[in-house]
Amino acid sequence: MIRPTLTALALALAATAAHAAPKPGQAEFRNFTYDGADPVDTQVALAPGQYRNPILKGFYPDPSITRVGGDYYLVNSTFAWFPGLPVWHSTDLVHWEQIGNAIDRPGMLDFKRLGLSRAVFAPAIEEHEGTFYILNTCVDCQGNFLITAKDPKGPWSDPVWLPGVGGIDTSLFFDDDGRAWIVNNDGPPGPVEYSGHRAIWIQEYDPKAQVMIGPRTVLLDKGVDPSTKPIWPEGPHILKKDGWYYLTAAEGGTAEGHSQVALRSRSVTGPYTPYANNPILTQRGLPKDRMLPITSAGHADIVDTPDGQWWATFLAVRPYGDDLYNTGRETFLLPVEWKDGWPVILENGKTIPYVATAPNLPAPKVLPPPTAGAFRAAETFAGPELPLNWMTLRIPTERWWSVGQGALTLQTRPDKLTDQPSFWGRRQQHINATAQVTVDFAPTADGDRAGLTALQSDEFFYFLGVVRSGGKPVLRLERRAGAGEPVDGVVVAEAPLPGGPVALKITARGGEYDFAYAVKPGDWKVLKAGADGTMLSTKKAGGFVGAMFGVYANGK
Repeated sequence: MIRPTLTALALALAATAAHAAPKPGQAEFRNFTYDGADPVDTQVALAPGQYRNPILKGFYPDPSITRVGGDYYLVNSTFAWFPGLPVWHSTDLVHWEQIGNAIDRPGMLDFKRLGLSRAVFAPAIEEHEGTFYILNTCVDCQGNFLITAKDPKGPWSDPVWLPGVGGIDTSLFFDDDGRAWIVNNDGPPGPVEYSGHRAIWIQEYDPKAQVMIGPRTVLLDKGVDPSTKPIWPEGPHILKKDGWYYLTAAEGGTAEGHSQVALRSRSVTGPYTPYANNPILTQRGLPKDRMLPITSAGHADIVDTPDGQWWATFLAVRPYGDDLYNTGRETFLLPVEWKDGWPVILENGKTIPYVATAPNLPAPKVLPPPTAGAFRAAETFAGPELPLNWMTLRIPTERWWSVGQGALTLQTRPDKLTDQPSFWGRRQQHINATAQVTVDFAPTADGDRAGLTALQSDEFFYFLGVVRSGGKPVLRLERRAGAGEPVDGVVVAEAPLPGGPVALKITARGGEYDFAYAVKPGDWKVLKAGADGTMLSTKKAGGFVGAMFGVYANGK
């Protein structure tokens, strides 16, 4: 792992000290760095002409992809984080550059105080005759909607709501005759027979009038083998090849039983016949003690290339223990092989490779910031805005931050992490990672705080920072490990502070996290080593998101 040098630390603290102290009620953050490297990055070598999985490390679930000529565009879920639905561009399916966020204006959606694993689920992107479409579901905040753009960088339109479309995971298919169809997960046509009993539906959509038309039709009820009581058929997509309509969908839930299945029909509305050797992708049933496992694979989307290759993006996870992962669901890439007229991503029993032969496609002339393998990212807050991959909890109703002159400045507002707090952060993208920042903050009332967080949700997080206690500032580590604990968390460790800027560092080592600080360049003091990091795993915290490293300020 790349470590910040003593010179870099000295410069960070010196630069902070050289500026005027922040105003009362403000916290200044400078020189944020992120370093990550995993065991596989050194144990599995990358040869020329190969790429690494996952292609998007960290909390980038539910990938959907479309091609326009030689350009590929991909979107991911973000749930109740904002800005939402990152939009990516690539020319080779390996190197991806984030070019925008489809939900980037407060007025587009209202997340209110939803939990972080609610709101925007499973977007699906499509392009037709120069217009880009994203269909999406805002869970617990109005249902299914569609947004459009002429340029995938944005701006994207305000949502067009689809009140006649229930359930989740909508996607759009344009047929050769120009007719458009929306497929989605919804309740079954008859009584619900067991937990997880769902169905895949289709209905025609008029893109000019932006309304649903005609009858709804069930394409898949329960799953490809109803006798086994399959659960959660979702994330459906339709593609057309050689006169066949192919319906692909996830099945089995998003945990270790996750899979991808395929069906086909001569008519877009069915009936659809399942592939005899389903699933076309899964990691279930493999030995749990295998080295460097990848699990929970599914929710795939398939795309072709100009020269007739086929590839699939999908989500999977990289646990460091028994289904423990803090990095969330990530985006992977594999080739698709057509066997007897059926798309197969990975034969049953095979493991997803960490390294594979890259597509025969042109790489970008200028490589974007890395999203795979080991890497370092540094943010100097030059402004005027934060990087596209930084997010905050829920949707701000006012501007409480500023970016520029080397600092991210947050106002100390009363909102806690359970509300819409003064918080900005970026994903933990590696099992082994370090986040570091220098904060300058003079709290004026007991309880005021500002510092660095490792946060999985508003109920599971660590906070390391400056807190006023008993009329003086202290360096404190706080932890919240469930809804039953105080909103600010419980005190884990504490140390006196002389005042002035302080460098903060959180290091993740799988299921253990270390917390350190420095008031002098290079003079790191460990406040707590080996703290329980498994509480930041999706398995223990619940939900669908991954851990974030972020900066947070709170005060009266």
